[in-house]
Amino acid sequence: MANDEIAQSIRAALLERFGEQFAVDPRLSGLDALARIAAHRSHRRYAPRGVDPDLLRLLCACALSAPSKSDLQQADIVVIDDMAIRKTIVAAIPDMPWILDAPAFLVFAANGARLPTICKLRGKPFPNDHLDQFFNAAVDAAIVMTTFIQAAATVGLGCCPISAIRDHPSIVSDALKLPDRVIPIAGLCVGWPAQAGEITPRLSLSTTLVEDTYREHNLANEIDAYDRRRGALRPYRRQRNVERWGETQPYGWSEDKARQYAEPTRTDFGTFVRGKGFRLD
Repeated sequence: MANDEIAQSIRAALLERFGEQFAVDPRLSGLDALARIAAHRSHRRYAPRGVDPDLLRLLCACALSAPSKSDLQQADIVVIDDMAIRKTIVAAIPDMPWILDAPAFLVFAANGARLPTICKLRGKPFPNDHLDQFFNAAVDAAIVMTTFIQAAATVGLGCCPISAIRDHPSIVSDALKLPDRVIPIAGLCVGWPAQAGEITPRLSLSTTLVEDTYREHNLANEIDAYDRRRGALRPYRRQRNVERWGETQPYGWSEDKARQYAEPTRTDFGTFVRGKGFRLD
């Protein structure tokens, strides 16, 4: 594909994503990579084709080449080949059966165990046992997962992150035999897509892109505009928790997210993290 065509595909993807036109210079290097990022899709349906272990290992190496806070390297990747472990996880979150269907399933973990162990081995104190250590390890794991997704897309693989494993962190931790100070951050289904997938519209950049400092803006109007734009492109197939909230029209992103977070979730996650040896003060 010529650069002009690639640039146009980026414009089209971002128009669908954000509802606005973007200038894309066809002379830019790396347009292919930008096109893949701009057109990102999650994939939950996979072709009946395995992911070669050598390819998976290569992608993990690329992912672990991502930036790491102060070169502390506090992220791990768990590749789950044992179907019994997958079944244990799916039993806890049965509304995500694609975890079983995916040719490969990974869990990205925040490892806060190595650093204090290194300090002990080197005869040094570890006075930084507080919230920032957990935060650094969790961010490292998220960066590694994002990098893996981008690396996978370059070879034609599709991915679907599974944050729901944090709904039942003890079950996941026990299934994977995670040691103290190692926390599951998210799962990731990986496979060859069975269908193209769809672009998910995002909030406009007027809402999420800040220049210098935050300023007053009419968030209610911006959210309403986003609901209408997203509803025209990707209407919800069903309404969440109709038994409690009833049905409403129009039903948009803001209503769905308000309903989602009107229910208590992961209220024990802090207790779990502390129980794994992290201090969060």
